[in-house]
Amino acid sequence: MSPTLLATRLRDLEQAGIVERRPVKAEKSVFEYRLTDAGEELRPIIIAMGTWGQRWVESQLSLRNLDPSLLMWDMRRNLNPAPLPNQRVVIQFLYHDLPKSKQDWWLVVEPDGEVDLCWSEPGFEVDLFVTTDLKTMTAIWMGLQTVQESRKAIKFDGSQKLQRSMQTWLGLSPFASEKNQLS
Repeated sequence: MSPTLLATRLRDLEQAGIVERRPVKAEKSVFEYRLTDAGEELRPIIIAMGTWGQRWVESQLSLRNLDPSLLMWDMRRNLNPAPLPNQRVVIQFLYHDLPKSKQDWWLVVEPDGEVDLCWSEPGFEVDLFVTTDLKTMTAIWMGLQTVQESRKAIKFDGSQKLQRSMQTWLGLSPFASEKNQLS
């Protein structure tokens, strides 16, 4: 989605009373959008529709239109820091099937649970390198397969503990099957 289209959609949702725009405390010129009470009431309906779509709409169709930045932003937003060590954790994803300019992504998880997504090297030691193709990682994120089921298509280097717990900390789609979220 282009930034212009996103801004238009957010403005429409704000006018409809579904979201509200608030300044981020640390940076007054940066804003975030939060659901209003009406938006929160709408949440279970949207989740039910997404879950239905994930189950009944052709999933392979979704795997033909892949966007690494969308995937990584969703992973960042949904990442569960609870199973991670109480220290800065840096995870680098390398998508070997993409052009050089889109291959490398870093998730930086701070001890307070704050998660940053970086397109360039963040300057911290990497705890886990995950090398795979975009289709495999998207299928895992969508809940179509688990990390364990995808082991042949993923190469890990780094912390064994992070590798073993990836299915638990990984930011899966809210529509991923419960089976895959708990595996």
